[in-house]
Amino acid sequence: MRFLTSGESHGPKVNAIVEGFPSNLPVNKERMQEELFKRQGGYGRGRRMQIEKDTFEFGSGVRHGKTLGSPIMMEVNNDDFKHWVNIMGAEPITKEQEAEMKRIITKPRPGHADLVGGMKYNHRDLRNILERSSARETTARVAVGALCKELLHALDINITSRVTKIGRVTDDGAYDYAELSTKNTESSVRMISQEATKEAEAAIDAAKKAGDTLGGVVEVIVENPPVGLGSHVHYDRKLDAKIARSIVSINAFKGVEFGMGFKMAETPGSSVQDEIKFDSEDGFYRSSNNLGGFEGGMTTGMPIVVRGVMKPIPTLYKPLMSVDIETKEAFTATIERSDPCAVPAASIVAEHMVAIEVAEAILDKFPSDDFGDLKASLELYNKRLSEY
Repeated sequence: MRFLTSGESHGPKVNAIVEGFPSNLPVNKERMQEELFKRQGGYGRGRRMQIEKDTFEFGSGVRHGKTLGSPIMMEVNNDDFKHWVNIMGAEPITKEQEAEMKRIITKPRPGHADLVGGMKYNHRDLRNILERSSARETTARVAVGALCKELLHALDINITSRVTKIGRVTDDGAYDYAELSTKNTESSVRMISQEATKEAEAAIDAAKKAGDTLGGVVEVIVENPPVGLGSHVHYDRKLDAKIARSIVSINAFKGVEFGMGFKMAETPGSSVQDEIKFDSEDGFYRSSNNLGGFEGGMTTGMPIVVRGVMKPIPTLYKPLMSVDIETKEAFTATIERSDPCAVPAASIVAEHMVAIEVAEAILDKFPSDDFGDLKASLELYNKRLSEY
């Protein structure tokens, strides 16, 4: 399976094309749509989320509620484009129009792709960079992830996410999966604790008032993954490595950990490794999950537990200093519409990126032309493992 996305933040639409999905997989469009709506939620989101509805449509690859096996195209219209037609339209403009056109950006924002992208692609209007590097692109990725979650759902593999940290507010205690799946949707910041939710809301309010932003940590959990997804034989087939790459590919993410994560550095090995046990009913299993569901780049059958750290959004209403690429003079960075905190929404993006990687690993391992063949093969594989 592979996918591509296209579209700019204020362009007419964002799209995704997915190739390599099996035929005859039932898809619940309403359930998928709810996943896109989740990305727009969370305390601290800006006005853009009120403008865009993020309603998606299938353009190809699905007929009468089932996949065809051909490329699947999904598209989301940008409702705000009507206000940006002159600025973001595809038609050529004259030099006079260009000179009169507002919102040409020559002052790169610290922490963004603006300056490096402008230098690399030789653009003098940095809007040509920021429009595509915007987190708006993750809308298309969530659409792909929602499709992948349909596959996982049909195979009894469940996935959810939560926020464990916003600024200095932490909520990373133990969880019950069923409880987590309920409470993270009830919380405005996708935390479990009501007390932590209130503290996080207050921290976000304080950052907004100060013209600042907050980052945090998100956690994704995959329940009931098959044993042996990924491989130890090559670096680029290790599933935990692929997941780490996908997490860091999300805008503003700067670190990844599995299971105990960085705490392993200060913990003796005897307290880190997951002891292997066996019983006649469950077969082989681990007595703990400190390694986050992975050994040797392969799934152990324990829940996949992965966390990513998101830096504070670099677009500030109290902007930092920058340098104008035309005049070379110091200037306060350009302000684009921004959110004081997007960590809750980022947890949704992370959840769907993990769903994509797990689904791709399943499609790589099992026959994937037809969903019926895939499911039968997985059942046969699980039976073999139970007798190992």
